[in-house]
Amino acid sequence: MIDRHSILDERQAGTAPTREPVEQFSDRIAVIAAEHRPSRMPFFNRLAALPGSAARNPMLLGRIHLVYQSAMHATRAAVYYLPHLDSPAMRKRKLQIFVDDDGLPGGDTHHYQLTRAFRNIGAKCLLEDEEFGDPIQLCRHLDRETAHFVRLATSLYARSLGPWCVVEVMSDDWMRALASALAVHFPEILKEPYFADCFSQGVEERHAEESLAVTQMVLRGRPDLWAETLRDAEAMAKALDGVWKVLDKIVRTAAD
Repeated sequence: MIDRHSILDERQAGTAPTREPVEQFSDRIAVIAAEHRPSRMPFFNRLAALPGSAARNPMLLGRIHLVYQSAMHATRAAVYYLPHLDSPAMRKRKLQIFVDDDGLPGGDTHHYQLTRAFRNIGAKCLLEDEEFGDPIQLCRHLDRETAHFVRLATSLYARSLGPWCVVEVMSDDWMRALASALAVHFPEILKEPYFADCFSQGVEERHAEESLAVTQMVLRGRPDLWAETLRDAEAMAKALDGVWKVLDKIVRTAAD
């Protein structure tokens, strides 16, 4: 395992990696993910600490749903445009990611599961599911930070595999943090398929491993993509920080 501080010093200095880049890739993404670990953000603890009456406010839950669902929608839609995965073998592997998100039994999807979970705890959703479509249209309903994340995911996922990797690596962390915070007020939410199925089947961990594996395969053939891949991963992680900050502001306002 590469020392975290040596990686940071190396990146800040702009020097070349000391080992073959492809062999360092997982470590590099792990460093970015650790720096931007979602569960470190105040939003999750603040949500858990809300008075019960405030946490059960339908409009509060609706605002949380809008921001969170918009960010998740942006990444789910952007996965369809991932570059460098055009061979038959790569398309087959990418298809499994699509199926896990959008091809669940009975025509279900993670998007629909998330909306049901929020509605089942009383959220007044501000947009219907099918209004989460074109990113430009969606951004008209969003605050500046969340709209920035949506636009960035749309552009960076189509250019580089780094944003996909770092989001997949961090996703289990934020899903568990969100589930734990909501469960303080709504214990039944842990049984919702959006959370329960992902946790029991290790979906997010599997996606993280797969994203890193296929990106390393691409980088072995295209080492020229190394710098861009990491740069875009860092940009995506920073933008995701902004989403948690927006959610924290929403919760802080509710607590006042």
